[in-house]
This record gives sequence, C-alpha cells and structure tokens, in this order.
Amino acid sequence: MPRVVAYDRQDCLEKAMTLFWQKGFHGTTLKDIEHTLNMRPGSIYAAFGNKESLYSQALDLYAGTIGRGFLEKLKEKGTPLEGLADYVHELGNLRDINPPSRACMLVKGLLETGDETPALQRKIETRLADMERIFRQAFTEAHEAGQIRDPDLSAHQPDRLARRLQCEVMGLRAFAQRSGDQEELKLLAEDIAQSLLSMQAE
Repeated sequence: MPRVVAYDRQDCLEKAMTLFWQKGFHGTTLKDIEHTLNMRPGSIYAAFGNKESLYSQALDLYAGTIGRGFLEKLKEKGTPLEGLADYVHELGNLRDINPPSRACMLVKGLLETGDETPALQRKIETRLADMERIFRQAFTEAHEAGQIRDPDLSAHQPDRLARRLQCEVMGLRAFAQRSGDQEELKLLAEDIAQSLLSMQAE
C-alpha cells in the first residue's frame, strides 16, 4: 500500500513561511521548525529537504502570494497608476494589519544571506526582480494607454519608474519595522501614492 502522508504540505509551507518571515533565516532554529510544523527532523528532511531548502520554498510561497495580491489589486482599479497607488496606500496600514513582520521577507532575507548561502541570495534577487518586473509591466501598460503625462521624460520610463517604486516600497517597509507613530507611516505611504497619481495625464 502507498504510504499515507500525515501532513498537509501547503499548510506546513505556510507555517514555515510565517516562522521564517518573523524570525529570519539565521534566527530560526531547527527546533523552531520542528515545533512549528509538528514534525520530526527526518520527516521534515524527507518532505522539504534541509533548512535552506525549506526556506527557499517558503520564499517562493511568499513571493507568489505577494505577486498575486498585487495583480488582483491592479485589476480592481481603473488604471495601472491607481492600482499602484492603492497598493502603496495599503502598505501604510502595515501596523494595523500586524503581519509576522512588517519588513518584507525578501528584503530581510537579502540582508541576512550572503556568501555562505549563495543559492538563497540568488533566489531572493530573482524574486525581487520578479516584483520589479510586475511594477514595470504596470507602468508599461499605463504608458501604452497614454495615461502618463510627459511620457518622453527619462524619469517617466517604465524601467526607471519600476526601480524607483521598488526602492520606495522597500524603504517604506523598513520604516514600518521601526517602532514609531502609525500616522507617520500612513503619511509616507500617502506621499508615495500621490507621487504616482501626479504622473497621470490630464
């Protein structure tokens, strides 16, 4: 008879993602993983590989979830720029939402992985590039629809706009991780959102 799998793989990955997002790669111990997944070391290794492999799979889940959520947000709005602005507005409410960590899991991973885990570093850089690509596609659609004023300005080209927005989002999430006034975070998010909307053609 085939061996019955006594765990829900998706549920385990979601729990691992939350754990790594909260504690970071290096801050998460094998005991933490065993306790969170309620699995023995041998079962974890058989299902997900070593700690680095599990973290890599958790990164994929995180990036996919964020990407899908962003694309859904774009579809809800009338124009790509409005969708981007709404996405940034939501980041201003991170302290209200109270996720496992207000910092982006990809950015946290980028800062703590290095030469000793080159595969993870490449994975994170790839996932960040994927997110930048989604931003670039939104700006490209806005360009092609004639929704961006002064479209010939170098500062209004999709590649440059996407890189700038990614830097702003990363900075906003880093700021959210600090202890401070929730209103300050909302004001910063509003500033970024308004800068996006100000590019709309009349």
